[in-house]
Amino acid sequence: MTKTFAYIRVSTRKQNENRQLDSLAGLKIDEIIVEKASGKNFISREKYQQMKSQLRSGDLVIVKSIDRFGRNYTQICKEWESLINMGVDIQVLDMPILNTRDNQNGLTGRLITDIVLKLLGYVAERERDNIKTRQREGIDSAHARGVKFGRPQTEIPKDFIRAFELYKQGLIKVKDVMSMCKIAKSTFYKYAESIKC
Repeated sequence: MTKTFAYIRVSTRKQNENRQLDSLAGLKIDEIIVEKASGKNFISREKYQQMKSQLRSGDLVIVKSIDRFGRNYTQICKEWESLINMGVDIQVLDMPILNTRDNQNGLTGRLITDIVLKLLGYVAERERDNIKTRQREGIDSAHARGVKFGRPQTEIPKDFIRAFELYKQGLIKVKDVMSMCKIAKSTFYKYAESIKC
């Protein structure tokens, strides 16, 4: 008896899978797999691999869009081919032409599916590259405007600066500075490093 699986993936724990779940309304699904994992590769996706190990010839895997498989062009095509070779059908809800079960046109239909799949895989990977480029450009632009990233630097107390001058002159020791300023040894070295910079 064949089964229908729906594979839902979001990249981070903060993202919500409801949009993908809603797209399954009215479909007969035997098992829904929800995974919160990067689209970078298939191997690190534990739930996807568990689902794949259950798949048998004649089963159907449904995804909302091709990028739920991932954003790596080569890997999407390779994984698609792997499932087809297992005798598993694939349906992409956002792209009805990518439905191997309803493909009535034999070899011609498969050729069209392959072309569309490769085109969409290429677009998905290009989008991933574009996102990285835009992020890098945004960071570079912010740096050029003097925007600082990360935690703000702690302001060094004036009493430490005075005590550190005495330390540098050899008049007091590290433990004296720590005692005078009521700081830990690690804080002494952190402040000292900031003053050197």
